[in-house]
Amino acid sequence: MSSGAMGGLLPAVPEDWHTALAVVAHPDDIEYGSASAIARWTAQGKAISYLLASRGEAGIDAIDPIDAAPLREQEERTGARAVGVETVEFLDHRDGVIENSIALRREITRAIRTHRPEVLITGNYEVKMPNGMTNQADHRAVGLATLDAARDAGNRWIFPELIEEEGLQPWGGVRFVMVAGASTPTHGVEVTGEALQRGIESLRAHAQYTSGLGRASFDPAPFLSWFATQGGGAMGVSSAVLFDLHWIIPPGPPPWVRT
Repeated sequence: MSSGAMGGLLPAVPEDWHTALAVVAHPDDIEYGSASAIARWTAQGKAISYLLASRGEAGIDAIDPIDAAPLREQEERTGARAVGVETVEFLDHRDGVIENSIALRREITRAIRTHRPEVLITGNYEVKMPNGMTNQADHRAVGLATLDAARDAGNRWIFPELIEEEGLQPWGGVRFVMVAGASTPTHGVEVTGEALQRGIESLRAHAQYTSGLGRASFDPAPFLSWFATQGGGAMGVSSAVLFDLHWIIPPGPPPWVRT
């Protein structure tokens, strides 16, 4: 795990915000870590919604996509409720072949202008994951599209049809985008205790998916606890989830005008 720029501990993610939107490719993408941070934030009274580009229908080899889609949708809704999230929306892109397209950016922009979040949460868009494995194509497409849509949402001249046809006015209130699973995290969220346990329950809701991967006896507790312990070391706490923050609205005045 990465530490701070000067070799110190990573700072905490700012928590002086009230609304967030998590945008990912598949059911279970949020549950591999981010859900524990979300459990912390909903316990603070923050309002968080989920937007998924697909229903994950290609994720279970033994189940036809037509049958897998509603199963995975239900698992996602159950997992979301475990961490205090009730609003879960799907864009119905085809699982496995999602493209980082103008159409996808428009759909994410629509969701941002609708929900008007202060913070976006998404996943690693790099080619390689921190463990050395190649990142899945849908993750890369959705992560990058989300970063771009964070700015698109505030520009009335990008996707003006959302104003003209749907009445969705620009929303320039996204302060930063949090990227989970990044190779070089910049901030962390302590999830020691209840938040981590609720995150574990959120992943447990995806039993059909994990058993479909040949992990019938898979227990999320040791898996997520180990990762949270690794993240905690980067912050000097017992358990943490790490993120790479991309600022859309700079925090405070620029350095050349600070006194």
